[in-house]
Amino acid sequence: MTKVIAEELAKKQRAISVSEFFTKNRHLLGFDSPTRALLMTVKEAVDNSLDACLEMKILPEIKVILKEITESRFNIVVEDNGPGIIKQQIPNIFAKLLYGSKFHSLKQSRGQQGLGISMSVLYSQLTTGKATKIISKISPNKPAHYYELQIDTKNNEPKILKDQTVDWDKDHGTKIELEIEGKYLKGRQSVDEYIKQTAMANPYAQITYLNPQKEKQVYKRVTEILPKEAREIKPHPHGIELGNFIKMMHDTTSNTLSGFLQKDFSRIGAGTAEAVLKEAKLQGNNPRKLDDKETEKLFNTLQKTQIMSPPTDCLSPIGFELLEQSLKKQLEAEYYVSITRKPDVYRGNPFLIECAIAYGGNIPQDSTLRLVRFANKVPLLYQQGGCAITESVLDTNWKPYGLQQSGSNMPVGPAVLVVHMASVWVPFTSESKEAVAHYPEIIKEIKLALQECGRKLGLYIRKNIRAKEQREKAGLFENYIPELASSISNLSGDNKSEIENDLKKILKKHIKNILGENEDENQQVRE
Repeated sequence: MTKVIAEELAKKQRAISVSEFFTKNRHLLGFDSPTRALLMTVKEAVDNSLDACLEMKILPEIKVILKEITESRFNIVVEDNGPGIIKQQIPNIFAKLLYGSKFHSLKQSRGQQGLGISMSVLYSQLTTGKATKIISKISPNKPAHYYELQIDTKNNEPKILKDQTVDWDKDHGTKIELEIEGKYLKGRQSVDEYIKQTAMANPYAQITYLNPQKEKQVYKRVTEILPKEAREIKPHPHGIELGNFIKMMHDTTSNTLSGFLQKDFSRIGAGTAEAVLKEAKLQGNNPRKLDDKETEKLFNTLQKTQIMSPPTDCLSPIGFELLEQSLKKQLEAEYYVSITRKPDVYRGNPFLIECAIAYGGNIPQDSTLRLVRFANKVPLLYQQGGCAITESVLDTNWKPYGLQQSGSNMPVGPAVLVVHMASVWVPFTSESKEAVAHYPEIIKEIKLALQECGRKLGLYIRKNIRAKEQREKAGLFENYIPELASSISNLSGDNKSEIENDLKKILKKHIKNILGENEDENQQVRE
């Protein structure tokens, strides 16, 4: 009887393709509600466009159009001026999950997993049955290629429904058109907000956006200068695990351990390699011939060895000046402050934190501080409560910086706080990439950035409140000058008008001194 049951169970076992898995588990990638699905689809397409333009070293010009077909169905078009995609690669990029060039690349980029845009294609296919339309052109002298695609979920392969060349009045670029089930809402977690924040984090891009209500918004670029290019680096020994280390040993082209350590890792020179091998009592061995015990011994020795932190030219921050300019373009505040921290490392992965605050002006006085989160220049609109950035803000004491705060709650005041994490590998809490994991090194750096910005904000608030109070006192005293001059004149016999003029001169000089002191202090804040 047992044998029969085992044989019957065996007949039901089969491999599951990644496409089949995400067909049933699309919530893992953020497609868990109609509202969020609409946002995620736009996000993945825009992220691809921005990265493509930077790879071409061209200022991005991106168009996003949302058209409402019915209350629950939308047509999405995203077009860019990037390098385009060669004909053979178009089906795989858009209609094959876990296909891409960034997963193994250690440099800052928006996408990492090769899931985003193909998951959008899959979601479109699941909810409307429609094919995704792509047109791409790589040169003015070559034709544009047009595809209509779906995904063969059983085999995780592209299903090509149409393949032809077409005329397209564009030198180069890519355009994708999808039809999906979704829900359009305005607010903090809307497509509108995503586009607005994307323009803030990418000040070199121009984004034209037409929402379903036919409201057009053009976010013009703040700068004509492209950001510093992020360069790919090799893995750092302190950022890998034993299993990956074993795989690297098997895949290396080096025939000696010293060559393997120097060629396949960053920050290991000949001296360091020899010191590690001497400590591990391993010398000229071929890395592919080490047994399990020797491999683990070498790995453990590497972890204990003090090795210089990895290079940081793999990062491309927004820059505190451009971040502040972006804030000024979108928010009418009375004071702005922004900083970019020096790079740090978690688990061998370089990262840096940027922070900016806009205070006062048109920002509501008694509202809770508004937190805007970015990771690799991508807005994080969901899962705020589970993010290391949020935890760092809540754990910071904001009272010394001029904001009200009750316990470990979000501070209250007319302020917008922006925090950006740039890294070769952002440790997201889930595949939907909406919250940063709680690594102690990351939280520490975020807090230091918040405190640095907070100190400047607090100094500004204190000095300006003091100046305001002095002006109010001076104004009150000025009202009593005529009466005071009259009393002094009666006591001294001096001319009342002359006394009144002298008192006004003294008051004017006092106000000038106060304002001068505050201007000097405000200059220190700005510096």
